[in-house]
This record gives sequence, structure tokens and C-alpha cells, in this order.
Amino acid sequence: MAYKIPLFNLNFDEREAQAAYDTIKSGWISTGPRNAELEKMFIDLWKVNYAVSMSNCTDALHVCCIVCGFGPGDEVICPSLTFAASCNCIRYVGATPVFADIIGPDHINIDPVDIERKITNKTKGIVVVHMAGFPAHMDEIMMIAKKHNLKVIEDACHGPLSEYKGKKLGTIGDCAAFSFFSNKNISTGEGGMFITNNEEMAKKARLIRSHGMSTMSYQRASGHATEYDITCLGYNFRMDDIRAAIAIEQLKKLPADLQTRIQVRKQYVDRLSRIEGVVVPFADNTEFVSNYILPVVLLDSCRDRRNKIRENIHAAGIQTSVHYPAAHRFSTYRELGAVLPQTEYVTDNEITLPMYAALTEEQINFICDTFEKSVKEVK
Repeated sequence: MAYKIPLFNLNFDEREAQAAYDTIKSGWISTGPRNAELEKMFIDLWKVNYAVSMSNCTDALHVCCIVCGFGPGDEVICPSLTFAASCNCIRYVGATPVFADIIGPDHINIDPVDIERKITNKTKGIVVVHMAGFPAHMDEIMMIAKKHNLKVIEDACHGPLSEYKGKKLGTIGDCAAFSFFSNKNISTGEGGMFITNNEEMAKKARLIRSHGMSTMSYQRASGHATEYDITCLGYNFRMDDIRAAIAIEQLKKLPADLQTRIQVRKQYVDRLSRIEGVVVPFADNTEFVSNYILPVVLLDSCRDRRNKIRENIHAAGIQTSVHYPAAHRFSTYRELGAVLPQTEYVTDNEITLPMYAALTEEQINFICDTFEKSVKEVK
């Protein structure tokens, strides 16, 4: 069906189209000057030492696991309440994901207490996912990591420019990954970014991105090199300049877009907090965040009831989603035997409502009225 109010909208206009056109007309469309410009923008905005563009966030996470030195026999702790890429990347390098629970319905990020509980002599790192763009408890997580000599990867795909105690998400751990997937705050269809303050990690990431080649095609075409060496096992994780040009325009728009999203969220929280039997995760957050999605969790509920409520909302022309099915319940991870009561409850009772800067007050009221009516009707 065609929804009257979709889950998200694409914040594109003639600027993205012109950027793509200009790049095509330039005669250089693979990884080149637009990628370099985008990387510099990340370095400046995130106040980080190094940024390496990637073909997507999954590849950026894969690179994070490689440069952190994870491998066969290692265990890496991660949340189950996330998209599968956050745990798949651990398996790509032969390590084993160990799922930790979330704090609860009001704070759906990974629980530092359960992280420490899951540490063994095989544990080599932690993948932290900042759900919906809201920061995990990074002080506690970094203390645990320091105590046990663990690497920390931040999956910050939900949180471009989100902050934790004045620091940008992605700059607190050892390295981080961002997503430019079509429904993200920065959208190019596909694309991503790896960032770090570690010079060796950055050098290795840049080599891994392009087959382990010592020089890139653009360097050779520009006369800065005439040949190359393969210095390590690499992959084709490059992002083309067409997408990089689009990302540059998206990044220029991002601060204003996030400011508007703050107001949208405030209206939502004001309305949703009055509904009995519903909790809005991170409702007490005071940090500057991306507000990538708007999750709500039903209390004293069950999966069937959640699904019926969603059906009613859809019938009114409002698109919703679920973020996310629990990864540890997927067939490929079920054998690990994770028991995560908080994660399982939230994944069975969470509903993601539309969230984007262009939502009007009238639309937000309609969404909240429809949601409240359905919550009261479906028992």
C-alpha cells in the first residue's frame, strides 16, 4: 500500500542531483577527489585524525574488526538489538560474537553490567551500537575495556554528529563506522565511513579498502605514481565519487536537519509520554543527538498485540517498522544459546514511528492519536 505518512523521507533536492551531474561531467567517477573532500569534512566535523570512505557501513565494520586484530578463537561482545551487520562483521574475521543484553525498555543500548559479565579469557573487544542515535554508557564501557585490555568499535550508523558528554559518537572507542544507506541521516543509497584517531589503524584501513594496493587509480591517473604494490590482503570496499559528491551535500544539510528533528522528537515525547502503558526510550536524554528513528516500547504486552497495533496504524496510512528483530534469535546465531530477557522483550514490543525533519505538527498529532487509539483498543 502507499502510505500517507511514510517511515522516513529522502532529504534530496537539486543540490544532490547537481553534485552527481557535476561529478559525472568531470570525467572521474570512481574513488577520487570527492571522496577525499568527504573524508576531510568528517575529520573537521568530528575533530578526528583520520577518516576513510567505504562502500557501506558493513564493510567499514569489517575493516574495524580487521584493524582491531580480531580473529579465530577470539570473542567479541556485541548487542543483539541491532541490524545483523553489527555481529556479522565479527564472524567475517573468524571471531565469535557474544551477545550482551540491553539495559531495558527505557534505555535500549547495550548494558555495561552484562558486558562485564560476559568477559572471558577469549574476549578481545566490544562492538557498541548507539541505537537510534542515542549514546550508550561509554564511560562505563571504556573503563571495562581498559580494565580488560579490549578494543572498542563504535557502530555509529544511527548517530552522525550525536554527542556523549561533548564528544561526537565514533570518536570515543578505538575506531568507528558510519552508514550512508538510503534511510540514514546521511543518505547516498549505499556508502559509509571509517574513522579513528589511530594512525596505524587508518593506514591499514586505507590499504584494505582497495585490494591492499599501495597507490590508488586516481593517484596514478594524476601522475603522482606510475605503479603499485599489493602490501596486504585487501578487498574492494571503495565508494565511488558520485556517491561521495551526494554525501557532501547531505553532510552540509545535516546540522539544520538534526536541529529540526529535535523539535519533532519533543512534540512526539510530549504526546507519547501521556499514553499509559508506553515508554519512549531515552526520553530523559539531554545530549545533542541525530534522532535517526523514533522507537516506542509497549509495556505489559506481547508480540501478537504489538503486531495487531502495527496493523491498525498501517490501516490508517501510517508506516511503521521494528528496530530490530533480535539477532541472537536468527537461525545462524541460535546455536550460540544467548539468553537476553530485556532484548527479547523489547524486540517483541517495540514499534518504530515515522521520524524525519519534514513531519508537520498536524502529522505528528495524527500519528500519536492513531497510535494511542490502537493501544487502547488492542488488549
